[in-house]
Amino acid sequence: MISLWSQLKIKIQDWVNAALRGTHDHYSCYLPKNLGMISEQILKLFFSGIRLNKDQTPILSNLPENAVIVYTNQYKSYFEFLFYHTRYKADKLPFPEIGLDYQSIAWQPVSRIFQMLLAHIDYFRQNRKWPDPYKSGYIQKELISGRIALVSLLEKKGGHRRFVKARVDPIRYLIDMQRSLDRPIYIIPQIMFFGKKPHHSTPSVLDIIFGSKEMPGSIRRLVAMFKNPGTVFVEISEPVNLQNFVRRAENGNLGIEHVSFSLRRHLMAQINRHRQSIIGPVLKSREELKENILTSDRLRKYMEQYSKKRDIPIYKVHKKADAYLEEIAAKYNISIIKTASVLVSWLLNSLFEGISINDDVLKKVKSMSHKAPLILIPCHKSHLDYIILSYVLHKNDMPCPMIAAGKNLSFWPMGALFRSAGAFFIRRTFRGAVLYAKVFSEYIHQLLAEGFNIEFFIEGGRSRTGKLTLPKLGLLTLLINAFKQGACDDMIFVPIYIGYDRVMEESSYLHEIEGGQKEAESLWQVFKARKLLHRRYGRIYIKFNDPISFNALLSRNNLSIHQMSAKEQNAVCRDLGCRLINAINSVTVVTPFGLLASALLNSPKNRFSREQLKFQIDTYITFLYSRNVIIADTLVMDQETAIEHAIESFAQRKFIEQISPHKDDTAADIFFKVNESKRPLIEYYKNNCIAFFVPAAFTALAIIEKDAFQFSSADLLPGYNFLKKLFQNEFTYHPDQSPETVIRKAIKAFIDDAVLMPHPTMPDTYNLTSVGFRKLKIFGTFLKTYFESYWIVLNIYRQYPRNSIDSKDRMKKIQAKGNRYYKRNEIERKEALSTVNFQNAIDFFTSIGIKGAEDKEKIEYYLTAFETYLNCL
Repeated sequence: MISLWSQLKIKIQDWVNAALRGTHDHYSCYLPKNLGMISEQILKLFFSGIRLNKDQTPILSNLPENAVIVYTNQYKSYFEFLFYHTRYKADKLPFPEIGLDYQSIAWQPVSRIFQMLLAHIDYFRQNRKWPDPYKSGYIQKELISGRIALVSLLEKKGGHRRFVKARVDPIRYLIDMQRSLDRPIYIIPQIMFFGKKPHHSTPSVLDIIFGSKEMPGSIRRLVAMFKNPGTVFVEISEPVNLQNFVRRAENGNLGIEHVSFSLRRHLMAQINRHRQSIIGPVLKSREELKENILTSDRLRKYMEQYSKKRDIPIYKVHKKADAYLEEIAAKYNISIIKTASVLVSWLLNSLFEGISINDDVLKKVKSMSHKAPLILIPCHKSHLDYIILSYVLHKNDMPCPMIAAGKNLSFWPMGALFRSAGAFFIRRTFRGAVLYAKVFSEYIHQLLAEGFNIEFFIEGGRSRTGKLTLPKLGLLTLLINAFKQGACDDMIFVPIYIGYDRVMEESSYLHEIEGGQKEAESLWQVFKARKLLHRRYGRIYIKFNDPISFNALLSRNNLSIHQMSAKEQNAVCRDLGCRLINAINSVTVVTPFGLLASALLNSPKNRFSREQLKFQIDTYITFLYSRNVIIADTLVMDQETAIEHAIESFAQRKFIEQISPHKDDTAADIFFKVNESKRPLIEYYKNNCIAFFVPAAFTALAIIEKDAFQFSSADLLPGYNFLKKLFQNEFTYHPDQSPETVIRKAIKAFIDDAVLMPHPTMPDTYNLTSVGFRKLKIFGTFLKTYFESYWIVLNIYRQYPRNSIDSKDRMKKIQAKGNRYYKRNEIERKEALSTVNFQNAIDFFTSIGIKGAEDKEKIEYYLTAFETYLNCL
């Protein structure tokens, strides 16, 4: 009997070994590639509606070949494990098969369930304990062999399991494993979203019962999948190289337990920041936000000092501060934003022919938003700017920013709508309102501390001239102060160009430039704007420049914000403002309308043919290509058709008039002239692209002024520097480019277009070609408007003694004098009668000490210079 029983046991064991293939490594944490036809089809169908960001999947494909790959998510979820296993496999991406601390049984093939059961029973029979995939070395062996794992950072009773029951911590296990490997382990966070609605600090009843959108329960998850699967999407965050993490100096002296805590915190922070970059920070109620601001130590101490200094009861100061917050604060409402998104989509499709966006840089911006709050800095050409930018961000799975808006836009009912979309309101000046200024700065501090992205227009208001104005540094200063006080660890500045083939506010800009009063925003204005909905405005251009990390900028210049004096901090602020304006200018799109406007206004004659226009436009295009400027797609694809379309548009809008004597003349015989009353509007579109031509214009005028066909680059420096200083209120110059560098670049472009020829034997010497003089003039003429404007202002200074007229009367006299000069043909350009140009000229002359007729010597010096340049043109 014993012999038979022994033989039977041996046979059973042989059968068991054969069934188990000689190993007990059959664990439910492993989900095999082939789940069976029925299971595969069910899972594929179920997960098919979830969006996977295709722009991010290269992160998974581009990892080092020898890398051990581990995915991580925030909360333990079999739903997510099945999704990553199924969809990544279907999309031919590295997919997880090992779930660390997962017990996947329901979706296993029947044969594997049998193997797992048999392996566990046989192992227990032999060892009187259950098999452990960690202690047996199974997990390490499978990961080293190339299988991919998923580890979750949080789970119910996870801490109890690790600290009380002393179960293996998978994070600690990975660190231990990394220390014994030469190959790097890459941990790649995966984030699943069940909508883009931001979380609220106070959960709703639905959140309590069915789980939050961040960690939905089974019912809420299923409802989302069947009701609207398109709202569910997955983002892939930046991989963490565990090998590098373990070798960090701060981790070198720590025990493995502390390193595992540090890694878990790092991954949690990265996932939370990435999630926040998509849906925005947790939304607090307006009352909670106000409470946080009003009770902060900084504001409370300031209000106490303010109360004592002004002898005002403290309760009145509190009441005043509370009223200021009511005036300022946004009231972010995602439901309003979603509704607005639908309306904006309809509006854009009705008015415009499409939006051109540099998606590659937008992806960089989105990636940088995972690290710190974004400070979005667009140029400001239209009221549509903030609407369009928020719409584009929302459509690209980014939260709408908090937008600094002028208090003039807080009128009913638009003010309430703007607040709901993230607008907070700012007064045009803080002069005399020190408590308001302090409350506002605390609001900015709170927004940064909460992690909100902030958008503001560094020009202050909309540009009425078409070019970027000098930076206004007030809000930028507040942001830097908040950063210095520890509101956030970094700020990511994003310069953005927003431009239009045609702006909707043409008529109001013309009215204001010519001296008319700006009409206050109101509901009546909104009603009047209905007529604009019956027109078409061409294309919209949105170009993001590379984001600028404030920490990186400080580090590059060896600066510490905490060790700066107020003067040094102001210098940093000015430098940053200048960089931002230049960064916006550098991604400006040159459109057919901007080129045509430049050719029209810079034409040396009052009448011109298509061929003459073509010559000038070709000259400009050649220069732009040499500087790698962004050209509108329509110009790149078919320049001739694009320019013809622009000519037709200008003709329909009465900007230009055909003056051919016969209707049956050929196109080559047709001549045009500019409608004098429309010149200021054409100037607006010319100024859209003038920033690219300013260096060439300065250099061209410096060459023409020399009145010689041979010169060196050093000869041009005095003339260039004079013009740069003269127009310092008109244009922003790059802080890292010296005049010598700019001149050399302009000369190179002129050589490429045969305007100049290098001297064959003399270094740094150039000869002007026969066609070159003509081309130099059409570059220099970009500045003619400004010379005439400044000439008008200077004549007023020559006529009136100091303090004989106040500032308002001076502007009126300048306008009247300018109109008389124009009517008497003493100046040629109607667009020179610009109040913006006049004010910039006043500011410049005041800065150099010209205040009235007594400053005769300086006045005569500049008048002579202006007349010299105008005669050259």
